[in-house]
Amino acid sequence: METETKTETELKPSRQARFAQWLMDREKAREEKESSLESLVKLNVLVSFLTLGLVGGFETVQLAITMIPYLG
Repeated sequence: METETKTETELKPSRQARFAQWLMDREKAREEKESSLESLVKLNVLVSFLTLGLVGGFETVQLAITMIPYLG
């Protein structure tokens, strides 16, 4: 009888192990969400520059790029 309860408790993950697994799953989901947001931001920037190029012309796009500190 004692061996049966011992094996049953060994098979069940502890409360700390379940909490640690939940934290790891949550962090993984957050990383996936952030990478998805990054790609959406890049797409938005690309579409914005294409629209600016169509409306204002190539010179306007060049001017906008020079105004961005890390690209100019």
